[in-house]
Amino acid sequence: MIKADLLLKSLFTIHSPDTRHPDSILMSLHIIIDGYNLIRQSNSLSMLDLEDIQLGREALIEQLASYKKVKRHKITVVFDGTHAPSFSLQRDRIKGIRVVFSRRGEIADTVIKEMTAKEKQKALVVSSDRSIVDYAASQGAATISSPEFEGKMTMSLLMDSRGIDLEEEEKKAWIPTTKKKGPSRRRSKKDRRNRKKTVKL
Repeated sequence: MIKADLLLKSLFTIHSPDTRHPDSILMSLHIIIDGYNLIRQSNSLSMLDLEDIQLGREALIEQLASYKKVKRHKITVVFDGTHAPSFSLQRDRIKGIRVVFSRRGEIADTVIKEMTAKEKQKALVVSSDRSIVDYAASQGAATISSPEFEGKMTMSLLMDSRGIDLEEEEKKAWIPTTKKKGPSRRRSKKDRRNRKKTVKL
């Protein structure tokens, strides 16, 4: 009876309406992005970056702002302060996106690692830098490569523009079956953690 009561309580907690600020509802997923790493692995953004480093940054922030309107995740993008625009704030919020520049003598990798150590399992780190990825995993954070994240972001924006709910479409595509599967190797804890987070993108 006690177990049943606990189950009902948990279900009520999950489905009860939340009157807090919309961003607070999604605090469980904080996307921390290695800014220049993503820009320079993107065909379109890297071209702008070569033309003018600020153009690349602005284009990325515009894309992230559009993506946030669809998914409403908490998003922080971190850049090396070496190339920060004149008179820029070290930490700023632009169109709902938190923008952070590393301090003088500090690299973006250090800032990302500090954030990840603080957020731990709440964080999803976007980077293809092996040092950052390995550190994030050691802190219990999920990780995704820059190209893969850009692909998911682009797909989400495309589906939204067409009025398609991607999550609903995926549910429709799943066909239940009673057929037993053969023995299979269980995914690693890291893979399961990544899957649980990236499916929300």
